[in-house]
Amino acid sequence: MIDTNKLRGAWVSKGMNQSDVAKAIGVCNKTLSLKLKKGVFDSDEIESLIIVLDIKDPISVFFRIW
Repeated sequence: MIDTNKLRGAWVSKGMNQSDVAKAIGVCNKTLSLKLKKGVFDSDEIESLIIVLDIKDPISVFFRIW
């Protein structure tokens, strides 16, 4: 499960909003919103998010342990 709070924090720290991130990874804003709600991204999207947001510890964001 994705830690959506950490993911949102990553884009806020870059001065981006959800629309900016959606555009950067090649999906529409509504699609990104649904993916965040479901907590499911494909591997290409995860890779793009890591690169675009310069995520240093992707495990803590994309493989949340409860």
